[in-house]
Parts: sequence; C-alpha cells; structure tokens
Amino acid sequence: MGVSGAGSTAGTAAGRASVLAVDAGNSKTDVAVIGADGSVLGTARGGGFQPPVVGIEAAIDILAEAVAGAASAAGLPEHGFAEHVSACLANADLPVEERELAEAVQARGWGRTTDVRNDTFAILRAGLPSGAAPRGVAVVCGAGINCVGMLPDGRTARFPAIGRISGDWGGGSGLSEEALWFAARAEDGRGEPTELVRTLPGHFGLGSMYELIEALHLGRLPFERRHELTPVLFATGAAGDPVARSIVDRLAEEVVALSTVALGKLDLLDEEVPVLLGGSVLAARHPQLDTRIAELLAARAPKAVVEVVTAPPVLGAALLGLDHLGADAQTHARLGAYYTRQGGPRTPR
Repeated sequence: MGVSGAGSTAGTAAGRASVLAVDAGNSKTDVAVIGADGSVLGTARGGGFQPPVVGIEAAIDILAEAVAGAASAAGLPEHGFAEHVSACLANADLPVEERELAEAVQARGWGRTTDVRNDTFAILRAGLPSGAAPRGVAVVCGAGINCVGMLPDGRTARFPAIGRISGDWGGGSGLSEEALWFAARAEDGRGEPTELVRTLPGHFGLGSMYELIEALHLGRLPFERRHELTPVLFATGAAGDPVARSIVDRLAEEVVALSTVALGKLDLLDEEVPVLLGGSVLAARHPQLDTRIAELLAARAPKAVVEVVTAPPVLGAALLGLDHLGADAQTHARLGAYYTRQGGPRTPR
C-alpha cells in the first residue's frame, strides 16, 4: 500500500476532516482525506474491493488498511475523523447492495455520515466541473461496462450492470471472450476467416487457437490473462481485419446505446450535456472506436459533448462528498485544482 500526505499539519489542527473519499475498484482502492477548505490532507492506496469473492466484512477490512494510511498521512486518528464518508465502490451494482455496504462502512466509525454509490458515479463526478451541480452521463468500460447519469436535483439514471443476465455486453472481459469465439470458429471452419486466429495465440507465444484453448481450459494460462487479449483485438482491427473491426464497432454501438438511454431517462437528449467516457478501454483512445462513437452520438444525441475522464476517480468521490456537505464553489475548485495538477479531469474526444 502506497501512502502520501499533503498538509497533515492542517489536518491535525482542524481535528476532523470534511470528507473521507474512497474509490474502490476490483483491483485497487484509492483513499483521500479532504479538509474543510477542499485541500487534500492525506492519500493512500490499497488492494481491490471484491465483496462477492471474500464477503463484505473482509472486503471492508481491505478498505480499512487504506483508510488508516490516509488518516495517518493527514495526522488524524483512525476513527471518527471525518464529517462524511463518500465511498464509490465496485460491486455496489444494485441499490440494495449500496445500502448494505453503507451500513457496513458506517459501522467502522470513520465518519459521522456515510454515502455509498457504485464506482461509476465517481467517474461521472470527476469529469464534471468541480464547482458546478452534477449534470451529465458517464460510460465506463474497463474490465466490465456500466453507465450512470445525474441531474442537479438528485435524479439518476443507472443500469444493474451485473453481466449477461442484466443485458450487458462489453468491457475487457466481454471483448476478449468475443475475440476468442470468432477465432476458434475461424480455425475449425465454422466461422469466417480472421487474423485473430494468428494474433490471439501469438500474444502468448502459441501457434494455434487449439493450443490457446487447451492452455486456458487446463489452467496453464490463468483466467485473468484473457484481459490481455483486448489490446490485441484492437490492434488486429487497426490492421484492417474485418472481424476484429466488427467487434470494435459493436462496442461503439453499446457505448452509445447506454449513453443515449441514460440521456433519455433524464430528458437530456435535446440538450447540450457532457457524455463522459472512462475506464481503460475507452481512455486508450482507439481511433476506430473514438470515430464510431462520435458518429453514432452525433446522429442520436447531436448536442452531446463527448469527453474522456483522465482524473483519478477518487476526485469524483471527494466531490460527491463536498456536494453532500453543501461546500461552496471555492472549496470545490481547490480540490479540483489539486487533481488537475495530477493529470487533468477530462479531455475532448
């Protein structure tokens, strides 16, 4: 766990932070302690948050390590140091899960109040102007895919985003499985020819799809390494392979379907509004994917302004916390400026 602090003397003098911000994904957790003036008092990084795998309490134990590190960096005690805890958590896909996790987080005694949201809300809020009321839609495509929207009056649009049983397709996992499916059928003659037959096994130093299928099935290649095939898919498409290009186009269709449905639910289809894209797949700026998303959105939501979120999602969790506390524009701006210096909140497509 990496820990860094900024302005820990101020944190000690105040005795209590304004916001404890948590952004917890499947692979890592980022925590920030925010002062009443919007300054970042301390930060820490911890492990991934996977309550479906290890259980809620064990998952929150991992959060607790990062929280303790951030509090220490801020010169604050481990408990009771924040006015509000704003936690954006992976695997909080349904409102009932958000409520269960909020109760479990509140029981740790880090702050006076607690709000838990799905981690996609962190991407959305991080990409919106730091001093403005939240209004926009975000699509996140990393290991999985999800979309949320927010309005200043508190209304939201969201999807269960549990996987195929909730109608989802896309993300690194879905893309790699699709590429494997087409390549396997091409090699054995059931499907159309594609260069994926060569590029997918070649990534692992193997000579055929049969060898790759065998290695994955028998566990010689860990399941997690399938995600490495997503960049191979995009590279194969960029080289002109029609099958790979069709999969990329399908992802663009899915991103636009999610965003336009969310815009419609919030009555924003005919208004100028940001559509924010985040996650490793969308942030990679693949030219074919970028172009197709822009074309489809121009036809279906012509006033939408497409941007890529580059700021760390923990900024979004922190801004949501400041929103909850009714912080003024100057406080929001100070926090936003800190993370802008770290890499910038958003860039145009």
